[in-house]
Amino acid sequence: MTLMKQLFAAGALALAMLATPAAAQEAAKNVAITEMTLGPEDARVTIIEYASFTCPHCASFHTGPFKALKAEYIDTGKVHFVYRDVFFDRFGLWASMVARCGGAEKFFGIAEMLYEQQRDWAQGEPVAIADNLRRIGKLAGIAPDTLEACLGDQDKARALVEWYQANATAHDVNSTPTLIINEKKYGNMAYADLKAIIEEKLAE
Repeated sequence: MTLMKQLFAAGALALAMLATPAAAQEAAKNVAITEMTLGPEDARVTIIEYASFTCPHCASFHTGPFKALKAEYIDTGKVHFVYRDVFFDRFGLWASMVARCGGAEKFFGIAEMLYEQQRDWAQGEPVAIADNLRRIGKLAGIAPDTLEACLGDQDKARALVEWYQANATAHDVNSTPTLIINEKKYGNMAYADLKAIIEEKLAE
């Protein structure tokens, strides 16, 4: 078993704590999960990124290549970008719940903060990590009561885990970041390589 597959297995075990009686599972199914996207839906190229807020390679992608991708292709209407969570552990799940707490309008701004500050907030004991995430949420303008409600929403947590598992299975995701470009799977890559693939897709 590769290290990444071991991490995925470990993540599944860590999230097993969300296993609940049938009534709670049914409640989670009724929770709508918002797809977080940037760029026009009718763009010629669609990129789905599978990433984890606790993944160092994902942080490197978002603090580097993603900024160029957004400026050159997403903001110019050439690429429709979709962000999908992968959960290795409860901390990545908590981070996602904080990022989603401000709605679609604040999501990518909070995501940027989470990736840029990953080395700071993702260290230490669970209580310290939770407090670090609360701090980021408050800096993003989320009211304390709203933030606590988001972090305490167990139905949302279960729904997010189920959503992640279904998406990752559908696209055979076994590493992060994984990019699905016009339904073809790619691993992590330099921006020059990503740019070449996008240009090829735009020319088709």
